[in-house]
Amino acid sequence: MSHLIAPSILAADFANLQRDCELVNESAADWFHIDVMDGVFVPNISFGMPVIKAIKKHAMKTMDVHLMIVDPDRYINTFKKVGADILTVHYEACTHLHRTLQAIKSEGMQAGVALNPHTPVNLLKDTIQDIDLVCIMSVNPGFGGQSFIENTYNKVIELKALIKSKDARTKIQIDGGVNAENAPLLVKAGADILVAGSFIFRSENPIGTIARLKQS
Repeated sequence: MSHLIAPSILAADFANLQRDCELVNESAADWFHIDVMDGVFVPNISFGMPVIKAIKKHAMKTMDVHLMIVDPDRYINTFKKVGADILTVHYEACTHLHRTLQAIKSEGMQAGVALNPHTPVNLLKDTIQDIDLVCIMSVNPGFGGQSFIENTYNKVIELKALIKSKDARTKIQIDGGVNAENAPLLVKAGADILVAGSFIFRSENPIGTIARLKQS
């Protein structure tokens, strides 16, 4: 499988959200990446349920919803109802990660786990076979447009080795600071899905930029 591209809608033009959703539909992108922030787990607030529901009306591709919130278990069923196909929770926000993963899957969604830059990948060794996707944060979560953290390459290599050692089918996603320069290096290290926001939506030709990342 060639790697997937998931444009982060957090970087889209909120005044022209339908237009930017249609742009993603028309591009070589594979998923819509939706960041949900509560102002508690991270120092920012983003999309609420009505906005995600509105995006779902126009999104013709997989809805990849990334929860940067405390107590995500309370909202699993709600995110299914507003259109999430994949639901990713933060390792740091889950007291009972295995239970949370099972609850997500019971709603018919794929289950993802995100790791902050300081969180080591070996903490997932006991749950990796239950995880469909691991999202490695390559910036500190909360804001778009940050610089890529170079240690990410090492984490991807380490995570890939863990997945293989457990004979799991988990995909590796990178979120934060992805651009045309580091994308090929991330794919070479073992990344399966690249999330990009500012690099896509602030470029002169977003569709061309997506195609460039897809070819990395």
